[in-house]
Amino acid sequence: MALEHVADEMQKWHEQEAADGFVLRPFMSETFHQFVEKVVPILQERGLYDTSYESSTLRGNLNLSVPANRYSQTKEEYVYDSQINQ
Repeated sequence: MALEHVADEMQKWHEQEAADGFVLRPFMSETFHQFVEKVVPILQERGLYDTSYESSTLRGNLNLSVPANRYSQTKEEYVYDSQINQ
């Protein structure tokens, strides 16, 4: 299958709203490298694959707050929370 054809099919699915994303699970690492090195640049040229993001994390790019870490609570806070949840 030609790599251009792979990009064409992905674009078609995206434009027809048949997919809002793709999960890639290559069977061989060589397949993955071919996809990254050949298909991703085609998708980038077509404006279908972002080339830059504002944040360095997925949570940041989705504008999600960082949840409180339950392991960073003080002993007093933990005891108080445990009493409320009984």
